[in-house]
Amino acid sequence: MKVLHFYRTYYPDSFGGVEQVIRQMVAGSARLGIDAEILTLTRDKQNLEIEYEGRPVHRAPLDLEIASAGFSWSALTRFKQLAAKADVIHYHFPWPFMDIAHFACGIQKPSVVTYHSDIVRQKYLLKLYQPLQNKFLNRVDRIVATSPNYLATSPTLAKYRDKTEIITYGLDRSIYPQAADEDLRKWRARFPQPFFLFVGMLRYYKGLHVLLEAAAGTQIPIVILGDGPVEQELKRQAQALNLQHVHFLGALPETDKVALLSLCYALAFPSHLRSEAFGITLLEAAMFGKPMISCEIGTGTSYVNLDQYTGIVAPANDALAFRAAMQDLLASPEKAARMGQNATARYEELFTAERMAARYQNLYQQLIK
Repeated sequence: MKVLHFYRTYYPDSFGGVEQVIRQMVAGSARLGIDAEILTLTRDKQNLEIEYEGRPVHRAPLDLEIASAGFSWSALTRFKQLAAKADVIHYHFPWPFMDIAHFACGIQKPSVVTYHSDIVRQKYLLKLYQPLQNKFLNRVDRIVATSPNYLATSPTLAKYRDKTEIITYGLDRSIYPQAADEDLRKWRARFPQPFFLFVGMLRYYKGLHVLLEAAAGTQIPIVILGDGPVEQELKRQAQALNLQHVHFLGALPETDKVALLSLCYALAFPSHLRSEAFGITLLEAAMFGKPMISCEIGTGTSYVNLDQYTGIVAPANDALAFRAAMQDLLASPEKAARMGQNATARYEELFTAERMAARYQNLYQQLIK
């Protein structure tokens, strides 16, 4: 069976949550005998045909970007060529150019859409795009929601419940590098006290301004791993609040991330807006046996992190509640350890890449019968 994944960005150009999920899908599918390829856009005009982790990645030059949505005219030709050889087209929503490509190329192959997120921020552009979005979602054969929470709260998915099923994200621990002793010693020396870790892109919906407010007036060590558009704004806020116990590390290699996940006391995940549809970092923390603090935003984050079982779910955009949650975990090491153990057990039950790949394999087989 040959499956073509189509999304606007992919490794090694971008390392976001959706890209990680597609990577895990491709790797997990390969173990089941599925021949998966990826078509994406790139700013690299020289290397358009590459391999990543043994799988073909076809890249078309990015011509235009509007509100984070990439467009490429040459991608239409490449998409039509690759789709002709595929048994199933696997789209990753949202990406308006993908909808255009589907109709412009006259795609008739079985198709599935993984619905990663509603369009939240671009409300005015959404009004223009909505007719195309609705036409596209009506046309595809099957839609996949990534958690029961998201299916229950998405106004868009509510229109397509009859052809939507739930397949949660999954991670494969073996894809991650082992934490090197040298890295563990380095970070343990730098952060000897129990610390809370944030991992991710520094974006508007990540709620890091709330985390900084929560840290004010405390001495709780907080380590922030990642970079992004609001990095300088957050650093100015931290300086204004005199948060000398908050450490911005920027973007670091995967080996350092694994070492910090291994060493941290708990994960701080303060995302406060619905743009955070799931939270791959929560799965990573669960995989590493760490308790989590997240916020209730009506998405998959509260499906991964069950309040008072795998961690604490605080009210969104509430710095005092987030501070209290951190203080609670620090004051109760036994409870924190138990929550971390529960998180790992829940990961192994529901969120492995093997489970995700098997469920997608079953879905693909249904579509091509």
